[in-house]
Amino acid sequence: MGVLVDEMLLLARLDQGRPLESTPVDLARIAADAVADARAVEPDRPISLEGPDHLIVRGDDMRLHQVVANLFANTRIHTPPRTTVRARLGTTEAMAFLEVDDDGPGLGPEPERVFERFFRADPARARASGGSGLGLSIVAAVSEAHGGRAVATSSPSGGARIRVEIPL
Repeated sequence: MGVLVDEMLLLARLDQGRPLESTPVDLARIAADAVADARAVEPDRPISLEGPDHLIVRGDDMRLHQVVANLFANTRIHTPPRTTVRARLGTTEAMAFLEVDDDGPGLGPEPERVFERFFRADPARARASGGSGLGLSIVAAVSEAHGGRAVATSSPSGGARIRVEIPL
């Protein structure tokens, strides 16, 4: 219950437009740490990370950690054990990006809705087995608060792909 309250408070603060910290943050380090954590939790799950060793953005270190942790938690919660997860870091002209895609069941017919608060692609999924329904809402809200965005699409394998973009 405490986690749910904390998540709701964070979203309320972001809705109010409260500024986040803005310091140089190594998104590659955050992603590498999240992959290591995910491998520790599920050593039998194939998880890969490709991209540069360092990728510096300006942002709130703690909130960007939360974004990346939520992306990997989403794959753990919503895909079967041992489902492959691939993460990729890179840049476009003005943005850094992190994509996390999996070979799971996908996002359903309306992938953009996964960022809505309390949305569940599978209405039969209960909170006990499917999280609070706020993880990807936080991903989108924190990305937007950094001047970026989050996009949900299908991965080439038919699973889910979430792409987070943060200005360089």
